Amino acid sequence: MKVSLIQMNSQNNKSENLKTAAAMIEKAVSDEAPDLIVLPEYYAYLGEGRDNIHGNGEFFPDGESYKLMSGLAAKHRVTIHAGSVVERDGNNHYNTTLVFGPTGEEIARYRKIHLFDVDAPGGISYRESDTISRGEDVVTYKVGDVTVGCAICYDIRFPELFRKLRDAGADVIVLPAAFTLMTGKDHWETLARARAIETQTYFLAVGQVLSHADGKKWCWGHSMVIDPWGHVVAQCSDRVATTSARLDLDYTGHVRRNVPVAQHHVLA
Repeated sequence: MKVSLIQMNSQNNKSENLKTAAAMIEKAVSDEAPDLIVLPEYYAYLGEGRDNIHGNGEFFPDGESYKLMSGLAAKHRVTIHAGSVVERDGNNHYNTTLVFGPTGEEIARYRKIHLFDVDAPGGISYRESDTISRGEDVVTYKVGDVTVGCAICYDIRFPELFRKLRDAGADVIVLPAAFTLMTGKDHWETLARARAIETQTYFLAVGQVLSHADGKKWCWGHSMVIDPWGHVVAQCSDRVATTSARLDLDYTGHVRRNVPVAQHHVLA
């Protein structure tokens, strides 16, 4: 199974962000022929202000990003794990991952469970719950015979979610993110490798990079593929970029046989 990660620098212009995402998907398909393509969190719109965030949200399946990603998946016969966008559902708004299979059909929808309400180092505050409602469901989907689990950004700090994904049969876990620079430089790789080691899965951590909000906020980037032993096997640098890797699922079985942690859990 081959994967391509797309690291973006999305801004507050939804139309331009979608053009960039589509162009990067087309290039990844041309250059790498992956089975699975992953976009970062809030790839379609990364701006500030409750009204702006809600105003750029979408009702599914009628939204602009929904139709674009469904069409690209069908065009290229590839699975697209479409980062996340703001989903409008009645009076609620969710930070939602959509996954489209090779015929363009929606095969998974995950609403972010853990919301980022943090006073970050450097005096910057983030209050995701001011604009976003909390999801509840643990979600997996299939790429061929491979089970893939869904998480988003701040979820990475809550290992109980990843235990549930592993118990649900996940061989691969995907985490789109817009991880902040101040937390990312110290925690991003450490947490991602820990989640891979704990779950003995391939872990795909796909981030936004560089500045947004007129330079007031910065994202860490460093999108990476981590193997079930915790080694980084592919990584983006500090710029808009893609990286790809071939996942050896036989190696996953080897790791799980050698250290069978899933059989040794004591606490529920």
